[in-house]
Amino acid sequence: MQVTAFAVISLLTLSRSPRACGAFAAIGALVKVWPALALIGTPTGRTTRRAWTSAAVTGAALLTLLTALFRNPFDFLLQQGGRGVQIESLGGTALAFARRAGWPGRARYQFGAMEFAGPHVRAVAAVSLGLTVAAFGLLLLWRLRARRWTPATPYDAALAAVLLFTVTSRVISPQYMVWLIGLAAVCLTSRHTTQRPVALLVLAASAASTVAYPAYYGEVINSTWTGCLLMLLRNGLLATAAGLSFVRLWRATTKDPESGTPRPELRPDPVRLPHKTLTAS
Repeated sequence: MQVTAFAVISLLTLSRSPRACGAFAAIGALVKVWPALALIGTPTGRTTRRAWTSAAVTGAALLTLLTALFRNPFDFLLQQGGRGVQIESLGGTALAFARRAGWPGRARYQFGAMEFAGPHVRAVAAVSLGLTVAAFGLLLLWRLRARRWTPATPYDAALAAVLLFTVTSRVISPQYMVWLIGLAAVCLTSRHTTQRPVALLVLAASAASTVAYPAYYGEVINSTWTGCLLMLLRNGLLATAAGLSFVRLWRATTKDPESGTPRPELRPDPVRLPHKTLTAS
């Protein structure tokens, strides 16, 4: 909840103080990396320079402080490379259905979560990582192609980014839904947002999550048909939300809102000679 609060405050302070926006994003990113994505949609120019510089300075200062006060404060990051595929992720859903078809893997508790262990788990984890890299590439391409910013664009971009990284992650836990609901709520504070249908999908996915956990989590762990179908529903909603969110963000910012076509390159108007009206004497 606290991490979501940092991301929400970061977005809501952007218009008044880009430096405060960057600082809050950096603080949140030190707890969970994803709040840094709140800065993906800052308007180009002075606002982005101020927000990103503030985030870098705040992050560096806090990292220095943590290093001075604690011994090996970032060991937990080194352990992330050994993580497998959590049972609630998209990859986990694929393995759950494979388990129904005879795959010999099983779920076990490790790294603080229920993860699958067995043949081909590393391959599924590698595919998830590849999809995450592809998602980052899409966001970078959007950032380079974006031409039109509205007051809601930073909010919409943050939601789209977190959705993309969520659905491609090796881990999806119930707390992720809290993050998404918080960002969707920020989007809905602006009448310019393009994410209203996405917010409804996030809400539906959250409802599915509350059914799966904790009531039917045993079904999910044991990959029963009930557990598999619940995860298919929840993750299908999230995947649809991620795709729709990015498409709507792309269309709203890279294309002319009136014609629906890309903005033409701006060229100076041709020089026109003054027109003189000749009158007979």
